[in-house]
Amino acid sequence: MYQQISRPSQRRLASLAIAILVIGGLFAVRLFDRQVLKKHVYAAQAEKQYYTKIEQPAKRGTIYIKDSESVDLIDEAKSGLFPVATQLELYNITAVPRHIDDKAEVARRLAPILGEDETKILEAINIDKWYIPPLKKRVSKKVSDQVAALNLKGIYIEGQYSRFYPEREFMSQILGFVDFEGSGRYGLEEYYDGILKGEGGVLKGIKDNLGRIFEVRESDPGKDGASLVLTIDRSIQYMVEKKLEEGIKRYGAEGGSIVIMDPKTGGVLAMASLPDYDPNKFNEISTDSQSVFLNPVVALNWEPGSIFKPIIVSMAITEERVEPDSKPDDIPGGFGNFVVVDGYEIHNSQDKAFGYETVTEILENSDNIGMIWVANKMENSIIGDYLKKFGFGQKSGIDLSGESPGQVIPTRKWRDVNRATISFGQGISTTPMQIISAFSVLANKGRMAKPRILDKVIEGDSERSVEVTEPRQILSEEDTKKMVEMLVSVIERGHGKKAAVEGFRVAGKTGTAQIPKADGGYEESQHIGSFAGFAPADDPKFVMLVKFNKPKSVEWAESSAAPIFGEIADWLLNSYYKLPKTQNEKAT
Repeated sequence: MYQQISRPSQRRLASLAIAILVIGGLFAVRLFDRQVLKKHVYAAQAEKQYYTKIEQPAKRGTIYIKDSESVDLIDEAKSGLFPVATQLELYNITAVPRHIDDKAEVARRLAPILGEDETKILEAINIDKWYIPPLKKRVSKKVSDQVAALNLKGIYIEGQYSRFYPEREFMSQILGFVDFEGSGRYGLEEYYDGILKGEGGVLKGIKDNLGRIFEVRESDPGKDGASLVLTIDRSIQYMVEKKLEEGIKRYGAEGGSIVIMDPKTGGVLAMASLPDYDPNKFNEISTDSQSVFLNPVVALNWEPGSIFKPIIVSMAITEERVEPDSKPDDIPGGFGNFVVVDGYEIHNSQDKAFGYETVTEILENSDNIGMIWVANKMENSIIGDYLKKFGFGQKSGIDLSGESPGQVIPTRKWRDVNRATISFGQGISTTPMQIISAFSVLANKGRMAKPRILDKVIEGDSERSVEVTEPRQILSEEDTKKMVEMLVSVIERGHGKKAAVEGFRVAGKTGTAQIPKADGGYEESQHIGSFAGFAPADDPKFVMLVKFNKPKSVEWAESSAAPIFGEIADWLLNSYYKLPKTQNEKAT
């Protein structure tokens, strides 16, 4: 027997059925919209959750120097080259705490391999997160292989390239370094950053829940950076760094620089300064000590003192205002021990009067008063023009970052005292690079080659040599010969005797420069000693500058910079170039 449903109940059931039909319809419309009309939109959104893009950094190029004894058994083309900056593949040990089941056990097994405290590792991974900073950065392949062998769930290894300088401090201020963002800083690393860095690639694909790519959709490998071959010679650079360190210790100097260059090509054969640093540990240099990153040869100025005198004399010789044997016949009694210019009393370094000297003897005796007489033979505009020709007050264009132009007061502002002090290397600021470039003119028949560090670029299997700029003619060959003979006389009869090399004609000049104070005037008891010269005098293989900052155990450059110059020159002529002693005899 059936019970009849009341009319109100029937209405409620009908309403419920209609509601179910409406809701079902809405779901059907919504499903149709998602699965048919907007299928591609939602499919893309779903794929995006698993789609990943990984930047693939390019391998930075290697920097090589020349080394006749180096042999590469893998790549014969690189024999004779030595790497001073290369890429080292290092690894980060990372963890995904959510994937680690037994965190204490993982910490216990990792600690001895990573050289970290077990408690410290456990604290880092004992959280419910997908990502934490790497447990250990930049570990070796040996360590990464040991970690991989443990096969620990939730522990992953990420490879990365890191810049490595195998010789540590060697050439550090030439090279610079690469920071943790992969950018070159200072030196060659900064100057040639674009060439060395290359172009990074991209890997695109679908990842799983663990973040691993299981389907590659697109791969662009990019392009590795090019490698550089420098003009630096490893043997010469090693000798220079060794002798620089010896000299600083021997003379109690605060620092110093030595640079050697081929005067014919402008190629730098060696360049060193102390103090220096280890570019592998650049981040350990305190903020107040980061001036050590600068290369003093190109970045720091100093008043050069008497090594500037040959530059001024060469101007007067070229302008036919004096000859090597000219004497001050227009000065009664010859040169005294001092002269007054614009109210300033200027003395010789040893306060000695030299009387009727020739111009050659002015250089031999390093006579300030004689040099003022030489400079007074020329107008300010002439001296200013030659200073520009020699490259003072402007960058040399060498391929190193941070080069300073030095400082030259415009000639329109010169008083007589400015011309007087510039004649013996004060009142003008130069870099060591500018001085050695100027001396290269005297060593290269009056021509100035643009200084450079880079010799070749290697890209893949091909290499190209750097285009060498044609040297500029600044002095005539005939006038340069006169200067060479005067500078040889400085070595044989003047203050440069300790720079001599037995059996060879060496040309050069000493300089004992005063150090200007920030508030004017010069320091009383401190100086900078330098020597610039070249050999063999008649066909130079090298031009060299030796400079010591504030030596304490000697008073004059002839007892500090000159002897170190002589020791290096002796090794170059006899052991490196192995020149016969008869080669340097003056041609008749």
